[in-house]
Amino acid sequence: MRGGGGPEPGGLKRGIQVHTRRQKEARTTVMSETYAKRLSAILLDAVTDKDPQMQEQVCGALCDFGESKPAEVLSACEEHLRLHEKLAHPYRTIILRAMEIVVSNHISELDKDTARAIILLASNEMTKVKELVSDWQQAASSVLVAVGRRFISSVMEELLSKFQPGLLPHPCTVHTLASLSVSNVFGVVPFLTSILSTMLPMLGAAKHDSMKVVFCCALQRFSESILEYLANLDQAPDPTVRKDAFASDIFGAYDILFHQWLQSGGAKLRLAVVEALGPMSHLLPSEKLEEQLPKLLPRVLAFYKKHTETVHVSKSLGQILEAAVSVGSRTLDIHLNSLLAALHAQICVPVESSSPLVMSNQKEVLRCFTVLACCSPDRLLAFLLPKLDTSNERTRVGTLQVLRHVINAAAAQMEVKKPVILSSMKLPLLDTNNKVKRAVVQVVSAMAHHGYLEQPGGKAMVEYIVQQCALPPEAEAVSSGPEPTTGDLQSRVHSILPSRPQIQKLGADSEALAADSVRAISVSTLYLVSTTVDRMGEVLWPYLLEFLVPVRFTRALSPLCRSLVHLAQKRQEAGAHAPLIQYNGNVHLPSPYAITTRLLAVSSHPYVGDGRGAASLRLLNVLHQDIHPALGQRWVTAIPLLLEHLDEYSEETLSQKEWEEKLLVVREEEKTRVSLLWEQEEKTRFLRDSLAVVSDNTWVCHLTLEMCKQLPNYNGTPLEKNFLYKCVGTTLGAASSKVVRKHLRELLETARYQEEREHEGLACCFGICAISHLDDTLAQLDDFVKSDVLRKSAGIFNLFKNRSESEANKVRSALILCYGHVAAGAPRELLLARVEADLFWNMSECFSTKVLGIKVETQDPALRLSLVQSVCMATQAICSSAHSSSFHLSRKAELVAQMVEFIRAEPPDSLKTPIWKKAMLACTYLVTLEPALEEQVQADLIHSCLHRVMAVLPEPEEGDSPQEVSAAPTVGGDPQESLYLDTVQVLKDLLTSLLLWNMTPLGLQVMLEHLSPWIKSPRGHERVRAVGLSACLLQFFLQHLQISALVPFHNLGLLIGLFSPRCADLWPATRREAVSCIHSLLYLQLTCVGFSRDYQDDVAEQLLSLKDGLVHPDPAILFHTCHSIAQLIAKRLPPDQLINLLLTLFESLGDPDKNCSRAASVMINCLLKERGNMLQEKVPEIVSVLRSKLQETQEEHILQAAQHSVFALATHHCASVVSNLLGSPLPFDSHTCTLWRALALEPGLAAQVLGLLLEKISKDVLFEESQAFLLSSTPDRVATLLPLAATCALHEVASAPASGPAVLELYPQLFVALLLRVSCTVGVQPPRQLQAKERRSASSGLASRSLEPCSSAVDALQAVLVRGGNEDVVQCMELDGGWQLLRTSAGHEEGVTRLASAMAKFAGPRLPLVMKLLFTTQSSMYEVQRVTSTAFLAELLSSNVVNDLMLLESLLYNLMARQKDTSARVRRLVLHGLANITLGSPDKVQTHSPQLLTAMIGGLDDGDDPHSLVALEAMVGLARLMDLVDAWDLHAVLLHIAVRIRPFFDSERMELRSVSIGLFGHLNKACRGDCKDVFLEQVVGGLVPLLLHLRDPHAPVVTACRFALRMCGPNLECEELAAVFQRHLQEGHDLHFGEFLNTTCKHLMRHFPDLLGRLLSTSLFYYKSSWEDVRAAALMLTGFLVLHMEAEQRPQVDLEQLLTALQLLLKDPALKVRLKAVKTLGRLVKFA
Repeated sequence: MRGGGGPEPGGLKRGIQVHTRRQKEARTTVMSETYAKRLSAILLDAVTDKDPQMQEQVCGALCDFGESKPAEVLSACEEHLRLHEKLAHPYRTIILRAMEIVVSNHISELDKDTARAIILLASNEMTKVKELVSDWQQAASSVLVAVGRRFISSVMEELLSKFQPGLLPHPCTVHTLASLSVSNVFGVVPFLTSILSTMLPMLGAAKHDSMKVVFCCALQRFSESILEYLANLDQAPDPTVRKDAFASDIFGAYDILFHQWLQSGGAKLRLAVVEALGPMSHLLPSEKLEEQLPKLLPRVLAFYKKHTETVHVSKSLGQILEAAVSVGSRTLDIHLNSLLAALHAQICVPVESSSPLVMSNQKEVLRCFTVLACCSPDRLLAFLLPKLDTSNERTRVGTLQVLRHVINAAAAQMEVKKPVILSSMKLPLLDTNNKVKRAVVQVVSAMAHHGYLEQPGGKAMVEYIVQQCALPPEAEAVSSGPEPTTGDLQSRVHSILPSRPQIQKLGADSEALAADSVRAISVSTLYLVSTTVDRMGEVLWPYLLEFLVPVRFTRALSPLCRSLVHLAQKRQEAGAHAPLIQYNGNVHLPSPYAITTRLLAVSSHPYVGDGRGAASLRLLNVLHQDIHPALGQRWVTAIPLLLEHLDEYSEETLSQKEWEEKLLVVREEEKTRVSLLWEQEEKTRFLRDSLAVVSDNTWVCHLTLEMCKQLPNYNGTPLEKNFLYKCVGTTLGAASSKVVRKHLRELLETARYQEEREHEGLACCFGICAISHLDDTLAQLDDFVKSDVLRKSAGIFNLFKNRSESEANKVRSALILCYGHVAAGAPRELLLARVEADLFWNMSECFSTKVLGIKVETQDPALRLSLVQSVCMATQAICSSAHSSSFHLSRKAELVAQMVEFIRAEPPDSLKTPIWKKAMLACTYLVTLEPALEEQVQADLIHSCLHRVMAVLPEPEEGDSPQEVSAAPTVGGDPQESLYLDTVQVLKDLLTSLLLWNMTPLGLQVMLEHLSPWIKSPRGHERVRAVGLSACLLQFFLQHLQISALVPFHNLGLLIGLFSPRCADLWPATRREAVSCIHSLLYLQLTCVGFSRDYQDDVAEQLLSLKDGLVHPDPAILFHTCHSIAQLIAKRLPPDQLINLLLTLFESLGDPDKNCSRAASVMINCLLKERGNMLQEKVPEIVSVLRSKLQETQEEHILQAAQHSVFALATHHCASVVSNLLGSPLPFDSHTCTLWRALALEPGLAAQVLGLLLEKISKDVLFEESQAFLLSSTPDRVATLLPLAATCALHEVASAPASGPAVLELYPQLFVALLLRVSCTVGVQPPRQLQAKERRSASSGLASRSLEPCSSAVDALQAVLVRGGNEDVVQCMELDGGWQLLRTSAGHEEGVTRLASAMAKFAGPRLPLVMKLLFTTQSSMYEVQRVTSTAFLAELLSSNVVNDLMLLESLLYNLMARQKDTSARVRRLVLHGLANITLGSPDKVQTHSPQLLTAMIGGLDDGDDPHSLVALEAMVGLARLMDLVDAWDLHAVLLHIAVRIRPFFDSERMELRSVSIGLFGHLNKACRGDCKDVFLEQVVGGLVPLLLHLRDPHAPVVTACRFALRMCGPNLECEELAAVFQRHLQEGHDLHFGEFLNTTCKHLMRHFPDLLGRLLSTSLFYYKSSWEDVRAAALMLTGFLVLHMEAEQRPQVDLEQLLTALQLLLKDPALKVRLKAVKTLGRLVKFA
């Protein structure tokens, strides 16, 4: 029963719980406040760190702390600053910055008390010292401004308390008020009336300029805030505020600033006053402003002369002008001239593109001009326009810049001023300065946009733009004016002309200007005006046509044509059938003939001048109706094809001849004759077809007349004039005879013969005209030749009265060339009858002059070249005639002699003109004509041609070897090389033409005799040319040979001997051509003995297949190919020719080309082998010769000959030969080595030699120990002489390929003996006598081959392996670097291991006998031999081959028996070998697991190894055995192993750390199952070390930690944590350690909350780690654990210990550690 009035038990319990909870919360609050205070204190103490990064980190930590505890942090900062009065101001600044950030981010959470405390602190900090300390006081001011965004009243109260009437305030107080007025306009402006009234008396009390500057800045800010407030009254809290409320105070301040401070202050103060006056002027009463303007404006303008940075003056002036205009001031009119003058001076200052202040000043000045232009346009122009007449560059450029600006910015006011502005531009248009030009172009651009160019005088502006488009590059200086600004047409150039190169963007009035920028801007302006301003169409069309023909506008043709095409297309769209050009009496417009001529001429070089060829053709296409009505259909089809052709090519790839043909040539039936003029086939017919389509003689005559009229215009462009001559010839071909005769005569009389291109064009004109008018053409030439023009005395033509000899030669040269072109173009049916009388005779007359009635030939090279070219063209035309075979040329011998003389007169070693080529080509055509030449004439011709062509020197490119140099000369680049190649081809044609006259073996022999000296020349380029010509002649002879009876080929042996050595010439091309010569000679032999011409000989055809081998640079392949060639020659060479061939080859042994000498030797040996039975009596003599050569030379082919004699001697006296050879001086010279290798030619002999050498190696003392110095602690080992010599000899014998069978017979003995020899010679020095010999050689300067004992043994071992069929072993070792390791003490064991691995892989069947011999060496007295044999045997266990060969048991037994060896190296190798069973025989591990585990654990407990190398090997072995041993056996030792390896986790040695941690991972992997719970404690204990060692400085340790953690994951029974380990710690993936550790700690705290204390205490241990990365990681671990802990876990944390440790780390020498410590402290906010 319950009592009636007592409380319920349940309610009492709840009451007690509530009371208890409240007590806990109170205690927690008190403790939290205490902890937060200490944490903040620690962070604040860390502010004094000297490193800036650390200071920023502390500031960041305070801000982070403030995110959760803003009030506590702000309170702590306030208290810290209050209690540490002597803290230096840089550190106070950092704390104040943190406070500002916290306040700004949490201003809404701030209570009034805290805000009040902060305000008082910041105010005190700001005004603590009277001096200005900018960073500190600015930080305090910023805190006040931040608080003032919400607590404006409190802040203002504090500031106003220090802003008392009668007392001068602290400067920062005023500065803060100013900043507040900007950041909180609506909050501060209501206070400004009282502030201004209080401030006004203070202005007079300010004595120092610095204080006055502060007042000025404040007044500026206050004025700007008031203006902003008034501009946004609809949003203001008090909309009744008016400007008048501030007018009196502002004027009072203005009065002091202007009348006092501006008069007497320093430069900085005066500038501050001027800045303030700008916004203040808007607040002055209108009448006061009007009253002050007469004084204000001059004073402000005066600052332009006193200050360099005038942007603030300009800005203030602009504000004053706007204020004056807004009140309608009349004072501006009075001061307008001074204003304009001052502003104009500013705009004329050159702009530096890198100076933002100067750029800003320009913008402000232009803003002032805009204000003045709107209020006084007449006076502005009256001031500006006379400035354009000045000659000063900057004045004119600046004026133009202002003019452009007002045209754009004050368009309405300038509308009625257009004629005046246009008329003022006359003088600027004549200025030659590039910067002025650039500015004028920009003004014209603005004018075009606003309709100025439609006024009278506008066309002059257009002409100016075109003139600038035609500027040559060299006319432009490297300076400029301004770029176009917004509103100008140039600003859109890139979007409209994407194909044009981008114009460099420069600042206004920049001094740096690209070389072509004036022209580039003009081009873009012209195009934009044409295409984007519609009203300009009537101005530009047809006016722009007037600029097409004048030469001075040539460079503007491309933009002109583009603009005209656009304008014409627009007009066509408006009126489809109306003519585009309406002349209407306009005499300035060019005629259709002038347009056609001009555009066609400039199209000849289409890519010149920004691609004016394509632009000209497009304009022609558009104007076809105005050119001639009949051309429309033809041009619409033809011109697009021409343009398409241009698109397919570039300037570098376009064929000029082909392009000119497309523009000019001819009817289909005339193609063949015209191809002789251009050497090209014609593809399209533009001009000729156009003439045919028009078919109007009158029109053609007008066009011809216009073309002739324009010829002088192209005197400065010879290429285009050359083409125009061809156009004249083409049009004359379609004209009447009367017109032809008239114009041809005029052309001859007016031509400028001194210009080479011009007389070439003239000749082409005559040649083209001769196609249709041969008689008229020849008649005009004959008349001109017969005139007095070619005589020195006065002639009938005044033009030639005073002509010098040189000028006369130019005329004769042109006339000769005309005759040649006429011959080439003349119809073939008319040519043969007139060639000698009318052509050759006149050429001869023109070429020679008469002195006293005697003909004298000139020495002028140009005249010679003209004659050669003309003769060549004429003879080629004759040969192309259908009746050439019956034509008898009586002047043939004379012409050939003339050509030979020209060839001889040229320089012998270079190609400078095409005279050689043309002269030989003419001779080629002449030779084919009747009558035949005499033998002596032929010989002279051949000798002259060969002597000139062969002697031309090639010039190799840099980096080429002599074998890679082409035979063609590269002098002058590609054109010179092409000329040479053409010349060589012409020489081939000439020689074959001569050979045709005597197609007999004798005739061939004569021809080859001429080439023989060049074939044997010591100069490679001459040989390759001569052999190439020989191959060509032989092939030609073989193809054209007609045999009617059997003819003996007596000189076959001599000729084959001439070419055979050349198969190995240094020049690859020579080799190939030599084979071709031999191939042709063999077929000639077969043909001579009766075989048919189409007979295919198998042996001869095999020669061609050998050419590929001759290309290979490897000498072995090259000489093997030569051997094969000799074999083929031996099969087909007649017996009577053999001795001749051999004698010739013997002579070739002394060939200057060593390759050819070697090839001769190879071929001699091959011939002796193949056909020696026929020369049996000569064999001893040949061998004797080769043996004598052995003493004279080191040539390989001679050394081989001596080997046979040594071999014969050794078959009878093997031991004696070996003993004598072993007595040869070491190191063996090349002769001795050659003789040793000769002993291996027969297997039986080789086995005897190897047995004797093994005995010398094994039974003698390996090395001797001697103390080189008395104070030396260890004796030196010196090799004994006899084993060393035997080792070297064994190497030479085994190196011979024939020793293979003998090596196989003694393979095990050789391998083991040499392997042990290697081990005993590591670090052993050569014998003393060899060392002395090396020293003597070094002192005498003679090179001597050093002999290192270990290297010689390794070389011998390699040779044995190779000869024993184990090349794979050698290659494998070479690739792995095993041989080098074998030679060094440090790498010897590894080298032996790699050798064993290679043997197991590639030589398994050899191992039983090798192992048997190695077992016997396990008890050797030499430790190095025991180590070597143990290392070799241990590695064999890693291969399955020992199991396959049933050697596993014996091998394991042998190794286990060595566990107690006195050498730690042997014991370690034993453990390594036992672990290798996991690789070679994993299925046998469980069978032997007890013994294996016992051996490994014994290694862990090995106490005799001070460096723990045995223990290290034991851990490695356990890790390898872990997955294979029996599970029960493993579980029994699992904990023992884990406990034993744990100390190695933190070992100083990287290897021990990485291996022990990796083994720990394997233990975790193996313990899954029954023993998992038992092993959990070990996992937990190792978790922190594993996490922290992820930041270990060594990568292997990090890799081991990754693996171990992945293996630990499943044992922790937390799937999320295991998943994290698997996801983040995969091999090959980058680890973001912070993210991974954060995630890991989150799961640890969620699933293992009780481990917090243990994890933290373990991490504290690593705070003292010697690696700074690990210390930093420990701090991160601590921070993340704290971050993810819950409140219930707090008791686990020893907060005092943790804070103490973190405080110590704040002094850590490593910056990264200190930074992490600060960040971790920031995390500890959770305890607050």
